[in-house]
Order: sequence, then structure tokens, then C-alpha cells
Amino acid sequence: MPKSKRRGGGGGGGNHPRGATGGQHRNVQPFSDEDSSIETMSHCSGFSDPASFTEDGLEVDEEATQEDLEYKLKGFIDLTLDKSAKTRQAALEGLKNALTSKILYEFILERRMTITDSIERCIKKGKSEEQRAAAGLACLLCVQLGSGIESEEIFKTLSPILKKILCDGTASIQARQACATCLGVCCFIATDDITELYSTMECLENIFTKSYQGRETNDSSSTHNTVLHISALLVWTLLLTICPMNEVKKKLEMHLHKLPSLLSCDEVNMRIAAGEALALLFELARETDGDFFYEDMEILTQKLRALATDGNKHRAKVDKRKQRSVFRDVLRAVEEHDFPTEIVKFGPERMYIDCWVKKQTYDTFKEILGSGMQYHLQSNELLRNVFELGPPLMLDEATLKAMKISRFERHLYNSAAFKARTKARSKCRDKRADVVEFF
Repeated sequence: MPKSKRRGGGGGGGNHPRGATGGQHRNVQPFSDEDSSIETMSHCSGFSDPASFTEDGLEVDEEATQEDLEYKLKGFIDLTLDKSAKTRQAALEGLKNALTSKILYEFILERRMTITDSIERCIKKGKSEEQRAAAGLACLLCVQLGSGIESEEIFKTLSPILKKILCDGTASIQARQACATCLGVCCFIATDDITELYSTMECLENIFTKSYQGRETNDSSSTHNTVLHISALLVWTLLLTICPMNEVKKKLEMHLHKLPSLLSCDEVNMRIAAGEALALLFELARETDGDFFYEDMEILTQKLRALATDGNKHRAKVDKRKQRSVFRDVLRAVEEHDFPTEIVKFGPERMYIDCWVKKQTYDTFKEILGSGMQYHLQSNELLRNVFELGPPLMLDEATLKAMKISRFERHLYNSAAFKARTKARSKCRDKRADVVEFF
């Protein structure tokens, strides 16, 4: 994606050769049995316990110093070299949750080589869950560093390994799925090389187009790999949004007549992914050509309308509800050229999602950042550039204090309302009054 190449001004550790920073840890086995002591074991347990971080972010309280936080994170980085796969995975998860909930640009910049080495090693030698955690950490590393030379170096290091595992039929589906997402997201953030962008898209196409063949041949192995094909299709669609117009036209010619076949897939998530991809492709097609015309429009709209009103009794109610909601919007996009605007609130700001391109981008980053999405929209320069939000707002202490007070007051109001509602319901459910009147 377009960006300015820059070197971070943070500590000198980031400019050392790979062996200089990461090499110090290679022959060290932190917290080995020979060196164990009461003090060492207490530190080890603190580092290796993923419960130190939660899905909502750092469990460390507000009063914890930056030094305490960095000390804990350094311990996690050391433990990514541990002999135990369980410990390595816990360390990766701890780092992931920290990067999700905090902006740690300077800290990461100084240690990016060491962290990249650890990710590379865990993806190469680890098993399914460890590979997934390492791939997720690679995504967050690029999200934190932004679209500069640092992220590009990470992508160049990891890209061949990610592609190798993605195309390896003997690797676990979960690992390949994580590698597909990581490859697409890191490419979106990091690469300025159009050749590398096309190469990455081709690699992802080789994966999800097997679902086309599976529909034609009723291949059961294709059904088994559906979750992988969904991930590959979603990040391929994300990369399509940053392609030049001439390349977009080529991809439209290749896929616009084949994607509708996936609307008949047995897996609801594949039907939804294909529907959203179609909506985005139609949006791009109309941007590139004001007179765009799709020959099979009537057949396609019939399929979309059937999915938007699906009442098949053999499908789960939750799946049907989700499918109908998505395909109502897809049908509007294809038939009426319309998109239902969504509003995303974060802090005092609002962001309007008013097109499929922006929705696809938002959904991808939300999948990676989870509950940290709102925080990163407020503070992360990369995301603010991607969504054209401008520089992060500088809120004064008075504004922050007012926001905190309003949240506290809202909490008190909700608590009082809950108690009142509970009492009212209890009175309605109490049958003793009826019993007294009866006797």
C-alpha cells in the first residue's frame, strides 16, 4: 500500500544485524533446572503465565510503571526460545495480548529482529497452535510498526515460510489458515513492490479457487479445506482493494463469473464470504467502468434473493439469521448499487463505514485486534491513515476526566436500573399473595 519509507529513531538495537540482537539468546536456556532458585522460579511463573494478560488487554493495573510492563514483555520474548512448546505458546499469546491493547512502537522497534527470529522459529518448528500464535503475533508486529521499512523487512523474512506452509497439504488446516491471514495482512501493510503483491495474491488464489473445482467435481477433500479457502478468499479480497485499476479489471474477468458457484456451498461462512466478495467486486467494477454490465445479473440476483430469504429447515436458526442479514445487504449492493452505512464509535470520535472496501478492511483488522480495535483506531497511526482519520486526537486531562466521570455515572445508572428491574420481576413472580387470597 502507498506509504513513506522511514527508519524509526528508537534505540540502536533495531539496526544491529540479526545475529547481534537475537544471537545472545540462542545458547541461553532461561530458567533451566540447574540455575533455578526461588527468585528465578517466581520470575519464570510470571512470564510464562498467559493469564497475566487477558483477551481485553493487559491485566496489569493502571498504576503499573512502564518499566514493569517492559520487564514482563522482555521475559515473554526470552521464553519464546524455551524448550517447552507450551511455554513458547504462552509467551507468544502474552505478547499478542500486549500488542493488542497497547501501542508499544519504541519497545518493539528496538527488538523487532529478535521477535522476528522467534516468530520465524516458532512457525518453522512449532505445531499447529504454536504456529497460529506466531502468525498472529507477526500480524500485530506489522500493525504496530506501520507501513515503513521495518514492516517490509519482517514481511520479506516471513513471506517465503508462510507461503511454504500455506501450500503444504500435510500441514494442519489451522496453521495454514493462520498463515494465509498473516501473509495477506502483512502484505497489505508492508509491501510497496507490485510484483510481490501480485505474487501473494496468486498464492492465495491457488488456495481458494480449489473451492470452484470442488463444486464442479463434488470433491469431499475440498469441503474439508473450506475454512482455509474462506481465509484465503477474504485476505485476497483485501489485497484486491489496493491493486491498480488495470489489475482489478483482470481479476474481475477471472472471478466474477466463478464466485457465484460458491453461493451454493454447504458451509454458511463460505456462502457469506463469497457474497461479500461479490458485493466488493461489483463495487470495484462500477468504479473502474461507469457502464459496467454483468450478463448473468438476473440469475445472480435470484440466488442472492433466495439466500436473503432462506427458510431451509435443515439449517441452524443462527446461521439462517446471519446469512439473511448479510445477503440483504449484498443484494442491495449488486442490484441497487447501495450500501447501508455503519457508524463505529471510539472515544469521542465516529467513523462512517460507507462502502464495501472500507467494510472489508475494517472487518479484517477487527479480526486481528479483537477488543483492542477501538483503542488502535484512536492511537495507531497506521489504522488512522488506512481509514483516513487524520492524526490521533490530543485530549487534555479535563476532557479525559469528563469522559471517565460520564462512564462512572452511566455504570451507576445501569446498576440502579438493574436492581429496580429485578425487584419488579420478583414481585410478579411471587405467588404467595395469590395463595393467601385463595385460603
